[in-house]
Amino acid sequence: MQDDPQKREIINRRHFSFRLNLFFFITFALFSVLIVRLAILQFVEGPTLSAEGSSKSTRSVKIPPIRGNIYDSTGYPIAYSTSTQSLYFSIQPELGLEDAKESAKQMAAQLEQIFTKYGNPAEAMTVDDIIRQMDLDFRRNTISTPRRIKSGLTNKEIAYFMENRTSFKGIDIMEESVRNYDSESISVQLVGYLKKYKGVRETLDFYKEKSTEEEPTLQYLEEEDVGMDGLEYMYQDVLRGKNGLKTYPVNNAERIIGPMEITNPEKGSDIYLTINKNVQLKTESAIMNHLKKITTSNNPYERAEYAKTGFAVAMEVETGKIVAMASMPDYDPNIWAGGRISPEDYENFQNVLENGTIRSVYGKYETKAERDKHPSSIVPPGSTLKPLTVLIGLNEGLFTPTTRYTDTGVFTFGKTGYERFIRNSQRHVYGNIDGAGAIEHSSNPFMAAMVGNQLYMRGGKNGKTSVEIWDEYMKQFGLGVLTGSGLPNESKGIIEYFSEAERGSSQSALIFASFGQQGRYTTLQLAQYTAMLANRGKRMKPQFVNEIKDSDGNLIQGFTPEVLNTVDIPAKYWEEIETGMSKVKSQGFEGFEYSYRRKTGTSEQDVASRRAENAVFIAYAPADNPKLAVAVVVPDGGFGAYGASPIARQIFDAYDQEIGLTGVPKKKVAVTTSATGTAGTAGAAGATGAAVAQGE
Repeated sequence: MQDDPQKREIINRRHFSFRLNLFFFITFALFSVLIVRLAILQFVEGPTLSAEGSSKSTRSVKIPPIRGNIYDSTGYPIAYSTSTQSLYFSIQPELGLEDAKESAKQMAAQLEQIFTKYGNPAEAMTVDDIIRQMDLDFRRNTISTPRRIKSGLTNKEIAYFMENRTSFKGIDIMEESVRNYDSESISVQLVGYLKKYKGVRETLDFYKEKSTEEEPTLQYLEEEDVGMDGLEYMYQDVLRGKNGLKTYPVNNAERIIGPMEITNPEKGSDIYLTINKNVQLKTESAIMNHLKKITTSNNPYERAEYAKTGFAVAMEVETGKIVAMASMPDYDPNIWAGGRISPEDYENFQNVLENGTIRSVYGKYETKAERDKHPSSIVPPGSTLKPLTVLIGLNEGLFTPTTRYTDTGVFTFGKTGYERFIRNSQRHVYGNIDGAGAIEHSSNPFMAAMVGNQLYMRGGKNGKTSVEIWDEYMKQFGLGVLTGSGLPNESKGIIEYFSEAERGSSQSALIFASFGQQGRYTTLQLAQYTAMLANRGKRMKPQFVNEIKDSDGNLIQGFTPEVLNTVDIPAKYWEEIETGMSKVKSQGFEGFEYSYRRKTGTSEQDVASRRAENAVFIAYAPADNPKLAVAVVVPDGGFGAYGASPIARQIFDAYDQEIGLTGVPKKKVAVTTSATGTAGTAGAAGATGAAVAQGE
């Protein structure tokens, strides 16, 4: 049966119509999807894509922040930032890499000529120096990062580049800050110094973490100066501030195609220290002058020919504020200008760069072998520990304030034939003495017999050995633990009584520890311990900052005294040691108008083939209302009464003059007295003081 042509045509038309409708439907669907997608791009993803497109067509250059200043307690600037103009160079990638490098080298030759003609001769740069700063091998920077070529441009250099700007493609002049330190070198090791971020980012964990910062204003710059030690490091985040940004549009060839936008950097906050400039400078000069005196003295008690260094800390008793911290000799911190130090300066000053009041520092010696013959700044406290030894004996019930001991000049312990002898200095015999008398005369036999040996004989209690009991007292008084200052690289000191107990016996460990020979501590630890003796048992946190203010002078953070721990000891025991400390003989305090309590120390220390004697001295005043505690350490300084005590006197005088041991500065009293017409009396008092000083 043949197909009907008419029916076939009808079927074909139906199929064609179906296919046509399907085509239009598919076309409609595709256009609908496209329209929806365009709508999503326009209204949903548009802002994000626009921002990404904008970032690809703009470049941002970070402007280094302006570092906050460091002031003393009176507002005197110790470390401050000033503006300078720096020249930056940007590689021109549109030239092609090799041509860009060749162009940069030609630019370096031009810059060398301009620097030579218009710059400071003391800061001359060679072509090689300039090329090195250009970093054409991309060792320090990416291709789009501007390179700092030179800081501290002279006015003539700036004028030349501004007038000939079109001739120096890729050259830009930018304002930056430079760190300056006071020329009088005020507590330089405490303040610290700066180094380039690129030099420390991989060596210090603190700066390693900064490399992950995502916020542009907080990202560190390669050439940025950052705190490396002391308060500059401790308060890095406070002092730093925030980056500025210089943003400009570029095309695909990295060519600038529009106006530049600048967000100015934000200045860091300022910190105001507890350090008083005049007290600090008087402390520093007192140490250096006394070192010169004792190394050349004809007085055999005073002569200390090996003394090279001296350390002192003055701490307010009730607040913990450090008003002076001296590690001498010191140095001019401006040797770190520009965040780096010359090899010559490092060779000359490496032994004084660190803070000897909180860590181990040695004097300057030609060889390590010679240096090892002398003690570092961390020394045994010697007899300055005896007030605490007596407190321990009384509080542990080893004797009472009325107990008497007959000092024959020697105490003996050990097996027959292996006896060990504990003698007084210069073999003195003090006879019938109590705890206060033992402190006054600095009796070694009393400490050994009545405290060290008695504690050993009694044994431990409450699950602790006798040596552990001793250690607990030491730590409660801040000896053998961190002071809580927060200063970087502070030492805990060196505890030796545990190793002596293992190597020798608990008896020998406690006996030698009882007169200050089984531990070595820092000057800051001794100052904190002294303040604790003065306030009867409160261990104050050493504080260095009075206030933190923003760049507009608004207070961000104030000061609050902080008690780290307290020791509860009966008042009658404190009175016993105070009686003894009030009678200790010390040089340099002749004519001192305040009652004061003190303890001298001559700590012995075996170094290499010799036994060194270190001068140590602690004191606080006024006795009836303690205001200031002072600790002085002079390694190889001999007798504490001669080698350290006179330095402390000058610190007390400086504090009294500037701040006042009674709460009113002496210089203010002098001015008031003069204004009321009694200048003659004040002048006479001054003359008497000068006469006393002259006779010291």
